[in-house]
Amino acid sequence: MKKGIWLVSTGLLLSCSSLAQAKQDICVFDLLGKAGESYKMMEEWALAAKVWNADVRLIAYQNEEKADNDFKNGKCDAIYMTTMRARAYNKFAGSIDALGGVPSNAIAHKAIIYVLDKRNIKRLKTSIDNVQYEVGGIGQIGPAYIFVKDRNINTIEKAAGKKFAVLEYDKAQIAMVKRVGATPVLSDVSDFVSKFNKGQVEMVGAPAYAFKPLEMDKGLGTNGALFNFPVLNVTADLIFNTEKFPSNLGIQSRDWFIKQLPRQFAMVKRLEEGIPAKYRMQLSKEEKEKYQKLLRDGRIELTKQGIYDASMMTVLKKARCTVERTNFECSLGGE
Repeated sequence: MKKGIWLVSTGLLLSCSSLAQAKQDICVFDLLGKAGESYKMMEEWALAAKVWNADVRLIAYQNEEKADNDFKNGKCDAIYMTTMRARAYNKFAGSIDALGGVPSNAIAHKAIIYVLDKRNIKRLKTSIDNVQYEVGGIGQIGPAYIFVKDRNINTIEKAAGKKFAVLEYDKAQIAMVKRVGATPVLSDVSDFVSKFNKGQVEMVGAPAYAFKPLEMDKGLGTNGALFNFPVLNVTADLIFNTEKFPSNLGIQSRDWFIKQLPRQFAMVKRLEEGIPAKYRMQLSKEEKEKYQKLLRDGRIELTKQGIYDASMMTVLKKARCTVERTNFECSLGGE
């Protein structure tokens, strides 16, 4: 009898030990694969995770849809991908990339720190089809600007009828492009810039992260430009299946991501400075306000539709009005 109990106990211990030592696979999306800044950062995260009793293996993807499908099918235990796609797993954190919601790096910094704060731990966990997901971190990629093949498309009205590459899974982008009268051309992160470069679309939104490696100067040619007005802030989320990781990993991981923010914002600054000044086009004050109003109306409508999280919209507005107190929207309700 004693021998039987001993064998069962030993088996349980070995089983627990095996579970603790099991490797966790992380799908990591980066446009540049293993050569990209996001992948390199996740390599450092993987080293830190060893201290948190996680033994992870990174799998690089340059196709975000494939990475997401592999995560859904259980081939990966966690995924690092753009927040726009990660919104499907957590609408609260996923709404930080709302159109026009974060118009500067200063506001982006405040927003990311707030989302990852310990007070929001419940909001960062969701259950979908009996699987519990948790946001383990948010990485800054940078503000996205509108690139045009013809710098004469310098007003909202002139965008009417023009083809604009949009991410097919982001209903917000599609809605906003239609709102200005442009024609949305459904694309993926893997090919939206190539469509611009090949002349298949006349407009596209992208961060500085994509400019040099994806050779956007080819799409701009001699008459193209980028509006020096960010339409959204691009971030990436680490989403993991909580059953596959130590219980305290979420808190430790989010603290780690917060500590990386100064370096990430420095990276964004470096990449933006790498875009030649000849491509930058300043919008008039009147035109900027038109865009702000358009984006604001769009956010309110998209929040009503359930695409954006209402509480996050309130947080982002407070952040904007803390930094830019004289902005017209600060005296308005609705967000």
